[in-house]
Amino acid sequence: MQYDYLRVRQQKRMPILRKIAVRDFRNIVFQELSFSPNINCVSGNNGVGKTNLMDAIWYLSMTKSAFASSDRFNFRHGMDSFAISGTFDMGDGPLTRFSVQVDGKGEKKVRRDDKVYSRISDHIGVLPIVMVSPNDTTLVSESGDDRRRFVNSVLSQMDREYLSSIQQYNRLLAQRNRALKDGVRDEGLLSVFDERMEGVAGEVFSARDRFVEDLRPIVSDFYAALSGGRETVSIAYQSDLRKGSLADQLKASRDKDFTLGYTTAGVQRDDFVFKMDGYPIRRCGSQGQQKSFLVSLKFAQYEIMRRGYGFPPAMLLDDVFDKLDMGRIANLLGMVAGNDFGQIFITDSDKVRMAGIVDNLTADRVYFEADGGEFKEVTDA
Repeated sequence: MQYDYLRVRQQKRMPILRKIAVRDFRNIVFQELSFSPNINCVSGNNGVGKTNLMDAIWYLSMTKSAFASSDRFNFRHGMDSFAISGTFDMGDGPLTRFSVQVDGKGEKKVRRDDKVYSRISDHIGVLPIVMVSPNDTTLVSESGDDRRRFVNSVLSQMDREYLSSIQQYNRLLAQRNRALKDGVRDEGLLSVFDERMEGVAGEVFSARDRFVEDLRPIVSDFYAALSGGRETVSIAYQSDLRKGSLADQLKASRDKDFTLGYTTAGVQRDDFVFKMDGYPIRRCGSQGQQKSFLVSLKFAQYEIMRRGYGFPPAMLLDDVFDKLDMGRIANLLGMVAGNDFGQIFITDSDKVRMAGIVDNLTADRVYFEADGGEFKEVTDA
């Protein structure tokens, strides 16, 4: 692989989530659950809270929701705070407790055991995670914002320098946009912004470019296995930085930027084009083909993270069998069973189908039934 994974956070082995406690998160009043280190299955009707539990697990790793743009949407109705804590086996001694508390004022505290992180970003990547969700369709159907967020979420977990660079770039971009919007044409100030942005933008561009080069063949292999090889898929990375120096482009677009009141060149405009047989998959792919591509994309992410960390990240499969025919499901299961997968969390509204799938994979599994934000462990799925 081409990417410099030496910058991955070094840990001895994969973290295992042993227990979780959730209070006032979405529709969950209070819940404590113990998990299998292998496969954990949650069944229940649509809208009862299965995805909310998956999001709580995601939140423990990424310190934000996989779905809500603002934490105010995560408060249970009528509440002004929520808390999530997880007890993890980190493989290097006693169990470790990670917790997140958010109040109505937007204050967020993330702790490792009893110590509050001085910078929340220091936690990103400690508990590596991948999620496959029906919401992934926005990666195909919506704007480049969603695709950039996906790439950022992967690289930020794996690469400290990338996370620092994208944070610095976004701060500088916000300051430059504020200066443009104020309408005061200070050429010296803009030149300073342009120079500083160019350096960190180069780091972001290089990391994204290498990542896509690594990702492309793995996505193709997974899709071939999942679809039976009926189509071929690829990913193209588009960036203004392919045209040359960012500083030169920012200088050339200065008049346009002043007119519009924002910066019109830079890595904030990057996009990742998903293709099938050479055409954009959003235009030529069926729902099933798009779903198969997105599952392949997330499994490729999983594989890259597994190689980078030296152990598999946690995987959340939320209604993963939606819109996949049985042949594709059988291929997917073969992929799961044939790789070194770690701790997995699966939701499905069809508990009989899920049990038939999981029971053939392992005897080390736990089943839960969800109803109205409550989860009950069951011995017989």
